[in-house]
Amino acid sequence: MTQNRTHTCNELRMEHVGQKVKLSGWMENLREVGQNLGFVILRDFYGTTQVVIETEEMMNVVHALNKETVISVEGTVRERSSKNKNLATGEIEVVPEKIEVLGKCRYNELPFQINRSREADETMRLKYRYLDLRNPEVKKNIILRCNVVSALRAAMTEHGFLEITTPILTASSPEGARDYLVPARKHPGKFYALPQAPQQFKQLLMASGFDRYFQIAPCFRDEDARGDRSPGEFYQLDMEMSFATQEDVFAVLEDVLPPIFAKFGTYNTASSAPFKRIGFMEAMETYGSDKPDLRIDLMVQDATDLLAGCGFGPFEGNTVKAVVVSGFEGTRKQIDKLCADVEVQAGEKAYWFRLDEKGEVVGGIAKFVAEKKDELIGKLGLTPGCFVGLTAGKKSAAQKTAGVLRNKLGQMCPNHFDKERYEFCWIVDFPMYEIGEESGELEFCHNPFSMPNGGAEVLDKAIAGEVDPLSITAFQYDLVCNGVELSSGAVRNHDPEIMIKAFQLVRLGEDDVKSKFPAMYNAFCYGAPPHAGIAPGVDRMVMLLAGEESIREIIPFPMNKNAQDLMMGAPSFVEQKQLDELHIAVTEKEEE
Repeated sequence: MTQNRTHTCNELRMEHVGQKVKLSGWMENLREVGQNLGFVILRDFYGTTQVVIETEEMMNVVHALNKETVISVEGTVRERSSKNKNLATGEIEVVPEKIEVLGKCRYNELPFQINRSREADETMRLKYRYLDLRNPEVKKNIILRCNVVSALRAAMTEHGFLEITTPILTASSPEGARDYLVPARKHPGKFYALPQAPQQFKQLLMASGFDRYFQIAPCFRDEDARGDRSPGEFYQLDMEMSFATQEDVFAVLEDVLPPIFAKFGTYNTASSAPFKRIGFMEAMETYGSDKPDLRIDLMVQDATDLLAGCGFGPFEGNTVKAVVVSGFEGTRKQIDKLCADVEVQAGEKAYWFRLDEKGEVVGGIAKFVAEKKDELIGKLGLTPGCFVGLTAGKKSAAQKTAGVLRNKLGQMCPNHFDKERYEFCWIVDFPMYEIGEESGELEFCHNPFSMPNGGAEVLDKAIAGEVDPLSITAFQYDLVCNGVELSSGAVRNHDPEIMIKAFQLVRLGEDDVKSKFPAMYNAFCYGAPPHAGIAPGVDRMVMLLAGEESIREIIPFPMNKNAQDLMMGAPSFVEQKQLDELHIAVTEKEEE
């Protein structure tokens, strides 16, 4: 092994009894059971070994040490009289002859118990992340991440992809999120941007004649955190293929991902190829979401025509959606909490009623819909005992609220939620354009570099006013697993003339395209092959494989929800000299 150890703390077995060994690690615990009798648990990266203290000399050494002090132990392996079958090294122990301190822990009290760090406040965990990572339960997620990344690299290489790294310092580009800007010291007033994705570079590689590219790419977006998204930076399996169609991209991922989920996943069951394909509009109508969790067997139904004239105010003039659940026996308290949770998440209210065992409409808004009982039974397929959750509003709002309601009802009903499996699906045919919530004007819905279904012809008709731009779909697709969007991809727009027409609809002319995307526009003018790609999120993938609810559990050094690194103290103030060199002045925000 090394100078400081002959074996690891997970290596010794009965065949080593009688051997002289040297172990090194952290003193996890000292349990004293007599004047000169005690047991030290020694922990390293690999596991733990029990060290038995039987002399006054050794007891004096360990008694003076704080937990988490790094020590080396030289001694003899012997068989334990009281074996621990739950421990890999539970049949042996080490009787020390020499204990040396390698790294002293100078604090009597730890911020939290190492082996119970996941129970501690997250702020403390992030501030003392180096202690949190000593917990084997936390560490195993990072090991999983390393193994998954290694497997992804091997699989992509086997499929003929070359790993090529792309720049970190680049130009600001309208990718859909806020850029992280880096001031250019040698060019006052100008800024680099950290890449939101290697989108343009990977397309330029296709124009350069590289047939298949991939990398485990760092991406930087100034976005707010949530359970499945880390603020600041994240990593994705970025890939692109020349002379490829949507089907070619699907075939690669459907071949690469299932073996990795089968080998590393918490659950034993996963979708096999080909994954289910669902159009965007169908997904919104049927599941109320463009990232449906297919482990839930509930569907969203339309009840607009049936209930719009029932006299219930929120339904009047609005789209009404229904989620029917059989076998749901929630109490009034549980239903009230369900509706409150839906409103918090979706921003819109949910309503309900039941069909009791006698076939009568009861509870919630029953008095408004009771007269339509027979129509409800026929239209929604109700049987005695069914619970009906309802949402209303503009079509998109009613759909999305129904999607939230569907998920929460599914999670409350084990008979409708087959949790322990991985269910993949492709969401296809996304709208090319949408009306921006802030601008109120036409904007790209997904990726501005996607090829529209119908090519130049449909764009010409939209420009001429013959086709509604909102009706144009694109060769854009998302890969979804268990209600989590793993990745977005598209068949790219490799024709500069089509690119100009696509941007013209969002009020950007040819000069704008040339100035904003000079390299890509010019490269395509020299002849570019048709190409397509996708970029599954590595962080989200590992989160699913580990069965974690928060993405921070699988990132070695995550930021908190406010994009702060509590351990390193970032972001931080810098010296005025640094600001002067960068020609930057920090001003206070004026009070409104």
